[in-house]
Amino acid sequence: MGISPSEYLLRELRRRRTAAGLTQAQLGELVFCSDSQVSAIETGTKPPTLPYLTAVDKALNTGGYFATLWDELVKGDAAPVWLREWIQIEREATALRWYEHAFVPGLLQTEGYARATFRAARVPVSGLDQRVAARMERQAVLARDPSPQLFVVMDEMVVRRACGGRDVMAEQLEHLLTCAEQPHIQLHIVPLSAGIYSGLAGAFILADLPDGSRAGCVDHQLKSQTEGQPDPVTRLGLSWDAVRGEALPLGQSLDILKEAAKTWTS
Repeated sequence: MGISPSEYLLRELRRRRTAAGLTQAQLGELVFCSDSQVSAIETGTKPPTLPYLTAVDKALNTGGYFATLWDELVKGDAAPVWLREWIQIEREATALRWYEHAFVPGLLQTEGYARATFRAARVPVSGLDQRVAARMERQAVLARDPSPQLFVVMDEMVVRRACGGRDVMAEQLEHLLTCAEQPHIQLHIVPLSAGIYSGLAGAFILADLPDGSRAGCVDHQLKSQTEGQPDPVTRLGLSWDAVRGEALPLGQSLDILKEAAKTWTS
């Protein structure tokens, strides 16, 4: 599988800087950035901007090479670099086990809810539509034939806390109820009565792959981290067992969803 335009851009940033004999700190001085900022951009943790790439073109005397790459290839490639590895895993997975304590899982979000989450994360207006479109495109995995089994555990506060206003939440809860009727999707709710439990430490996903292996994805403030090594994945498996044990059965979870849906329409 070939690399994406964004990954090609990052590879070229590293290659051209190295060829010019510059360290990240030295390039940072030329483009008025810290070495940690240069590192974050070159590793895909922080997205590059056109002003940054224009400054790099000037510093490396590349004749507008990076600005042209951005304009013609990269700016429409909306998914963050650090997310693309997981998206590929998601597309191949036979089963996904997804725990969320703060948001509706991305594969089950409506467009309005997704837009609200990106706004809350302070995504620039210029990139908002692309990010929303990329999230909606990811949901195609659920329409695959055969479709992956999706097991979701959500904290009850996910459906109680406003995200984007009453209309957005009403639409989102209706969508969750529709999803819950699908034979390949199971939704479980951890009730507020559970109090403090281990899952509140953070969201994560486990993917079962066709070759029998497993991969995991853990959400952090700055990015998501994909894990394929046995020990971290095993620990995520134990975390899944723990949060699944706190969750209500399907019928009672559905009752909470229906009751929550009424609160957003009344």
